[in-house]
Amino acid sequence: MPKLDITSQERSALRAAAHPLRPVVLIGDRGLTESVLKEIDLNLKAHQLIKVRVAGDDRTARGAMLEEICESLSCANVHHLGKTLIIYRPNPQAQTQLLPTSNEAPTRAVRKPSEPYTPKKLAATGQTLTRRDQKARKAQQRADRPAPADSPMGSRPAKSRGAATTAAGPRIPRRSGSALSLRAGLRRRRP
Repeated sequence: MPKLDITSQERSALRAAAHPLRPVVLIGDRGLTESVLKEIDLNLKAHQLIKVRVAGDDRTARGAMLEEICESLSCANVHHLGKTLIIYRPNPQAQTQLLPTSNEAPTRAVRKPSEPYTPKKLAATGQTLTRRDQKARKAQQRADRPAPADSPMGSRPAKSRGAATTAAGPRIPRRSGSALSLRAGLRRRRP
């Protein structure tokens, strides 16, 4: 059977999908036998994407085993990392597809560099955010605020840093050696 070919984008997506998986087939010291191939085929039918663990230390032997598996079972080589092989074969009868089809909408929001940033919730509903909308929204919020005379505390003068007293009461003096009065880097040690 011919070996299945996949694109680099599909390979990347499959590698990401295989990350949490654990090896379901272990190839021992006897190597790749008919029973091991049958087990790999069974798991590919059930899961579509599997990890296979090889016991041997020889990297070239593992590469040869991977090629033989892909040729004999008509599956795709997704990744070969150390002693772990990741293999994929699509199953048309499966309820879940691992790879997205080309007619599906992209999952990421794509915008042109000249377009303003739109939050995900607005983008999901199809709305866009413009500078004019933001200005109008801020002006509306300012207009909706109650006037200072309407507040229960009444009108108060603005606080100034230099004033010793305000309408709220006397200013609490700070001790000269307290951490609250000193700025970082200006602390001095007293003998």
